[in-house]
Amino acid sequence: MSVYRHRFCRTTNSKHALPIAPNVLERNFSPGAPNKAWVSDTTYIPTTEGWRYLCVVIDLYSRMVVGWSFSDRNDRYLVLNAYTAAFERRLPQKGLIVHTDRGSTYCSHAVQAFLRSRGAVASMSRKGEPWDNACAEAFFKAYKTEWVHPYEFSNAREALSRTRHYIELFYNRLRIHESLNYYAPFDFDQAG
Repeated sequence: MSVYRHRFCRTTNSKHALPIAPNVLERNFSPGAPNKAWVSDTTYIPTTEGWRYLCVVIDLYSRMVVGWSFSDRNDRYLVLNAYTAAFERRLPQKGLIVHTDRGSTYCSHAVQAFLRSRGAVASMSRKGEPWDNACAEAFFKAYKTEWVHPYEFSNAREALSRTRHYIELFYNRLRIHESLNYYAPFDFDQAG
């Protein structure tokens, strides 16, 4: 890795004509059980080979990342791969709320059809309200502060490897959360 000067990349395209789901979650960030409400978001990762994108799915009960995907494109397939991983890992019952921003990737017909086919309820943030998806934003802040900045990954393979390590080994299993009574997400999830 080399020392890196931070650049900016916009990941949300909310100027589209696709249908917007209502805000069903309504900032209820503390469901009483696992697989009742998930949040999802996408961020960018700078590498010497160009931008890479990370989409995560977080269970609000334990703050555990239950699904994620990594790609050189920020498109519906990035989201679908993260959703597929989450649904295969957790096998939630019908009625699960999946909350996101209003980006075109989340509003796409393919992503919405995927959620409907699994009995999940789409929920989207209000326009200009980043606090509606605060838990996903908080994850990305921690990820970038603790793992990405001030460095630039030398290539996409290194970025993927370090991202996998951060999510699966550090964040989910070791990083304690005050909101979880100082448990790591995996331990809190197992104790519940």
